[in-house]
Amino acid sequence: MTDSLDHPLRQAVETATLVGVAAMAATSKGPIHAAAFGLRDPKVDAAMTIDSVGWIASMTKAITSVAALRLVEQDLLSLDDTICDELPELTAPMVLDRFGTDGAPIMHPAPSEITLRQLLSHTAGYGYDTWNPAIWHLRTHLGLPRIPKSLEDLRQLPLLFDPGTRWNYGINIDIVGRAIEVVTGQSLSDHLRETIFEPLGMSDTMFLLNKAHQDRRIVMHQHDDDGVFTRIPWSLPDQPPFLLGGGGLYSTANDYIKFLRAILTGDKALLGPDMFEALTTNQIGELDVTPMLSAAPNISANVDFHPEQRLKWTLGFMLNTQPTPQGRSANSLSWAGLSNCYYWIDRTRDVCGVFITGLLPFGDPGARKAFADYETAVYRSLG
Repeated sequence: MTDSLDHPLRQAVETATLVGVAAMAATSKGPIHAAAFGLRDPKVDAAMTIDSVGWIASMTKAITSVAALRLVEQDLLSLDDTICDELPELTAPMVLDRFGTDGAPIMHPAPSEITLRQLLSHTAGYGYDTWNPAIWHLRTHLGLPRIPKSLEDLRQLPLLFDPGTRWNYGINIDIVGRAIEVVTGQSLSDHLRETIFEPLGMSDTMFLLNKAHQDRRIVMHQHDDDGVFTRIPWSLPDQPPFLLGGGGLYSTANDYIKFLRAILTGDKALLGPDMFEALTTNQIGELDVTPMLSAAPNISANVDFHPEQRLKWTLGFMLNTQPTPQGRSANSLSWAGLSNCYYWIDRTRDVCGVFITGLLPFGDPGARKAFADYETAVYRSLG
């Protein structure tokens, strides 16, 4: 069984699809497979392992979302009251209609304030410039940095639509992370460590890397049309203006599988039944998760995770409404990170898996195929 599960990972490295990759799969009883192939840093001939530390990017989002739902259980946050109670800078948001002849945004006042539920479900109206050219234009016109340095930067960016009327992937969970800091009086780093990482034994998951973790870091690469890899100087700031709850974490395959298993098993120490239900079921009604069309090809390709079916969003994950060709059951949970990291949680079949590498642009066809082949192999091993 191990050979068949290793094969898609080994093949991705041997065919120069990936420089290195680490993956793990588990059931509620524990890990059923763990393997790593290739190099985490070819410059020093450092082998990839399941404990190699990678930037997991938007795989951060699910963790921050769980932390927010824990605070809802404690009545420190509300799902449906305005988030402006915690973040007054976001009061009275404006919504983009179009751009004038001078390039200035023409806007209207949002008909309602933004809620935590909308932020967690990506229906608040925010976006990412990676998949939205309007945000590139807005940032350029307003002179704003690509990564906001403050909530004031966020306040200047209008919403792309009226809150609650569409799904659009965006900076929502970065805002949630800041709300967590406000209501707890802790840094997001300390809060996640105390409430999630330490209880789950995730000692290699963090925002800021120490020397020991730097020495295990997965170096980012990109490749040209001929498949030649180039090392790229991609790193998050050592002293960020604020911690990005939507994309700032580093972790390992060995650590992240612990978080996935906690969701798989419905760990009651993590969340109570009501919030766990919100975390694992459709929370956007008749709205759909839509394809992510690239506005920055050097950062991301066009991505449509399951074009054959409607996709939904919970308060933490994407949800597929039908079984997938790889074997994933309907109503499974999944998402990904910009560095071509991917994961899934299938509570029907009692299995979850994580796939970690360090490659740009996101949505790389070879990386996605390697992940899909690995997932297929996992399901075949289950019988």
